[in-house]
Amino acid sequence: MRKKIVAGNWKMNKLQADAKSLASEVVNMAGAEVSSDVKLILCTPAIHLDAVNKLAESSAVSVGAQNCHSKESGAYTGEISASMLADLGIGYVILGHSERREYFHETNAELTEKVNISLKNGITPLFCCGETLPQREKGIHFDFVKQQLTESLFHLSEEDFKKVVIAYEPIWAIGTGVTASSAQAQEMHKEIRNHLASKYGQSVADSISILYGGSCKPDNAQELFACPDVDGGLIGGASLKSRDFIDIAKSF
Repeated sequence: MRKKIVAGNWKMNKLQADAKSLASEVVNMAGAEVSSDVKLILCTPAIHLDAVNKLAESSAVSVGAQNCHSKESGAYTGEISASMLADLGIGYVILGHSERREYFHETNAELTEKVNISLKNGITPLFCCGETLPQREKGIHFDFVKQQLTESLFHLSEEDFKKVVIAYEPIWAIGTGVTASSAQAQEMHKEIRNHLASKYGQSVADSISILYGGSCKPDNAQELFACPDVDGGLIGGASLKSRDFIDIAKSF
């Protein structure tokens, strides 16, 4: 049985007091309203990780980082290592988000190193993949996404690969208010799962959670999550409101 996961990506938002308030609301509401078979993850700015992790302690809510460096330690001013995250008790990290790829020029090769260092430190990568609108219009979206997965993940052993969560994010639907239709989401998720099966076999592919990330909101989450190959969501803007985030988590 694949895990049902709803992960909130707060991006670069919330000051300390607001971050604590939001996290507390999510923790309290999750305990009362969200099914125990749905995994909730709050991926906060690094400066809030420790405080939010303490608030989520002994709850069903987990905490994740939004990025980590590809090296264990060293002269990388301003960066945060996977071992530092692990030392705080952080269990998840978003890797390869389209904003990191675009604004910080992260390559598939660099993300390979980040995946490796995360797994080495016992942290589950939430590995993002997805295409731009021009790529979709040219009909190369399937090949592009499969290339991202192949170049950054297919070096992993079966044992390590089974620890990864994949998040498909159509870049054209991030923060635009445009959402892929449930049919478009299912089509890509199925293509991704078939690609995983081509490398690791159907049994392993069927065990991997694949999340949808792209303007997922309370009013469309139920339809998206009803798709057979959509196992949850990587939620951006809607994760900044506790009621919206919890309602999405209840959409299963």
